[in-house]
Amino acid sequence: MQKLVIALALGAANAFVAPAAQSAAVSMQETKQDLMDLQNSLPGPPGFYDPLGLADQSFVIGMNVAGDRGVGEEATIGWLRHAEIKHGRVAMAAFLGYLAQCTPLVSGEHKYLPYRGYVAGCTPQEQWDNIPLYGKLQIFTLIGMLESYGEGAGSPEGYVHYMSGGKPGYYPPIKGKGGPGGHFLFNLWDPFTLPGGPSGQSAEQKARGLKVELLNGRAAQFGILGLLAESKVPGSVPFLSQIEGFPKYAGDVMAPFSGDFTLGLAN
Repeated sequence: MQKLVIALALGAANAFVAPAAQSAAVSMQETKQDLMDLQNSLPGPPGFYDPLGLADQSFVIGMNVAGDRGVGEEATIGWLRHAEIKHGRVAMAAFLGYLAQCTPLVSGEHKYLPYRGYVAGCTPQEQWDNIPLYGKLQIFTLIGMLESYGEGAGSPEGYVHYMSGGKPGYYPPIKGKGGPGGHFLFNLWDPFTLPGGPSGQSAEQKARGLKVELLNGRAAQFGILGLLAESKVPGSVPFLSQIEGFPKYAGDVMAPFSGDFTLGLAN
């Protein structure tokens, strides 16, 4: 099981992580036709898939005055494009993280415990359940800080919101930010800016990289859902059910914070 998980992790590093792609190089897709052209330019089955007709909507987002009919098609599509890219990135991190958490390096015994009350040999979901409340609060506080900055908090230089003509998927440089002293030492994208790295790519390379990122993100969303489904309902994913020792989870998948997220309001 350990060897198989490691092999899957190494393979996933190529299959689910986009090669150096700078999302900031992507122009906003302004119309439904632009979305259709983008989809048809991607490898795989052709055809634009939007069964709910979301690209034809004009969402009402945030605090709007009475009678507001929505933000318009261009802003709505910008929101949808950014949401897809962000979900894909989270799914890629989740997929690789799940595999990593199955390895003895993460789930095994530790000389120095990563947190108080650490228990070795737990599945990825159980590992989350075991994290103390204050540890979870720290994680969500960091996520909230990153999310706020990505939405334009602090007025990053040159930032244009993706619903106002900006670039979906773009995350502004964060190096040196984070209060007095600049707590963030690296940018989230191309953190080391090595010579010949992603920052030096041509516009064509960046455009191709975004397409790869989109496809990888879509695949990763199916991947992490498959892992979670098989861990909760053995046999639901036949390929994974053949893996001896695949991690099982007996907890409540609809309440991932129930293990220790009560804020002291309940026992």
